[in-house]
Amino acid sequence: MNDDTPAAAALARAVERRDATDAEAKALASSIRIRILRLCLDEAMSNREIAEATGLNPATSLHHVRMLADTGFLEPQEARRGKRGSREIPYLATGKSWFLNTGDMTTEMLEAFTAEFTAAPYEERTMGRMAAMLTEDEVAEFRTRIDELFEEFRSRRNKDGATQWGLFIAMHPSDPHDR
Repeated sequence: MNDDTPAAAALARAVERRDATDAEAKALASSIRIRILRLCLDEAMSNREIAEATGLNPATSLHHVRMLADTGFLEPQEARRGKRGSREIPYLATGKSWFLNTGDMTTEMLEAFTAEFTAAPYEERTMGRMAAMLTEDEVAEFRTRIDELFEEFRSRRNKDGATQWGLFIAMHPSDPHDR
C-alpha cells in the first residue's frame, strides 16, 4: 500500500494513540459507559433514551452520561423537546475513545460486548473462533490487516440505509502448555 493513499492516512490516524488521563481511563472503566458510547455513536440520544435503552433508571444513567460528557467522550447537542414537551439534551459520541490507550479493560469490554451481543436477535448473530499457528511476523501482519479492515469500515459512517453492527475481536497467545 502506498503511504500517500487515503487508506494509509486513515490507518495512521487509527493507530496514533495516546495514554488516557486518569479521568478518561476512569470514565471508560465501565461496561455501561462503553455501551452508552456505542448507543450514541451515530444517533444523538437524551438521558431518558439512554436510560430506556440500557435498562437503567434515569438518575443512574445521568451519572454515567455526565462522566462521559465531562471527559469529552460525549458531546451535548442542541436541546430539543421530549415526549411530554420537556427540554432534553441529546448527546453524541465524539469517537475520542478510539484514540486512547486505557490499560487493561478486558472485563469492561467483555461485559459490554456480552450485553450487546445477547440483546441482538439470535438469528442475526455471527460468532467464530479459531486457533492459528503464526510466527511473530505473521502476528504483526495479522494485526495490521485487522486494524486496516477496522479502520476501513469504521470510517463508513451515516450512510443511507445502513444499520449499525457491533464487532468484537480479541487476540491472544494460546499455548496449551503454558497453563
